[in-house]
Amino acid sequence: MDKILVGLKRAVDYNVRVRVRNDGSGVETDGVKMSINPFDEIALEEALRIKERGEASEVIVVSIGPAEAQQQLRTGLAMGADRAILVESSESIDPLDRARVFLELINREQPGLVILGKQAIDDDNNQTGQMLAAIWDRPQASFASKVELNGDSARVTREVDAGLETIEIDLPAVITTDLRLNEPRYVKLPDIMKAKKKPLDQVPLAEFKIERSPALEETFFEPPSARQKGVMVNDVAGLVSALKDKGLI
Repeated sequence: MDKILVGLKRAVDYNVRVRVRNDGSGVETDGVKMSINPFDEIALEEALRIKERGEASEVIVVSIGPAEAQQQLRTGLAMGADRAILVESSESIDPLDRARVFLELINREQPGLVILGKQAIDDDNNQTGQMLAAIWDRPQASFASKVELNGDSARVTREVDAGLETIEIDLPAVITTDLRLNEPRYVKLPDIMKAKKKPLDQVPLAEFKIERSPALEETFFEPPSARQKGVMVNDVAGLVSALKDKGLI
């Protein structure tokens, strides 16, 4: 295999407590630590392991977002990716448009495999990988917890509701990663310095002649309701009575 394409999304770090802006216009990001979406970090780690086994020659990381996403791409390069592509967009775009951008990049780069995180922790859509496979007309394996390549095919163990499912797909294909696939490596300072010299191409979204789908309009954000104080009951009858008072039964 020649190339592996990996998507990296810039998201609020998973250790940060997310706060909604006072005016309800969105999530507060000023002064907030931003990181690679954890599922995407797992996707990159898997691509790097495939390359280290000699089953691929190049790993390319891609992000679609603002200029600040260069930071996450540089982290990806420090982890071991060979080069990066930033598709610059100041506005948020929906999963289908992201899939269309990836398809344009696939047509340019001709990768043998595309690996994405199964979802992003900011919007939890879990859609881009499946949509990309559909418009690319190639096989997909979502929620992967184990990936084995064998020439022109891949054997993927998927996490499904009933347990584990193992499927075999032809390459090229789209794989989306689950949490138990691997543990991403730590980035070391020397690798961060080396990453500064690796190529990072910036391409405006307008260069991609994609047919934009109708955008979803985000009208208002609000935090979850505060958790109510629990009620102590002495017996089953008291529990039933308390549930009836709340209209739950």
